[in-house]
Amino acid sequence: MAYRSKPVEDLPHEDTKIWTCENKECNGWIRDDFAFADVPVCHLCHSPMISSVKNLPQIINPDKDIKSKSLGVRI
Repeated sequence: MAYRSKPVEDLPHEDTKIWTCENKECNGWIRDDFAFADVPVCHLCHSPMISSVKNLPQIINPDKDIKSKSLGVRI
């Protein structure tokens, strides 16, 4: 018996502001919409991060004001 899965929908992509780790050996990055700080620190190696743009699938962040609500808690 063969099962036929539904075709995967193409999600709309857009240029998205991200933060990328400065450390060349680290692959850490985060979308700006989901960063808790104005200038975040890499959560993998704790190096500074630099701002850049990447073409990514569109994700809507319901909490646009996440940076002002941050309690300063580091994980």
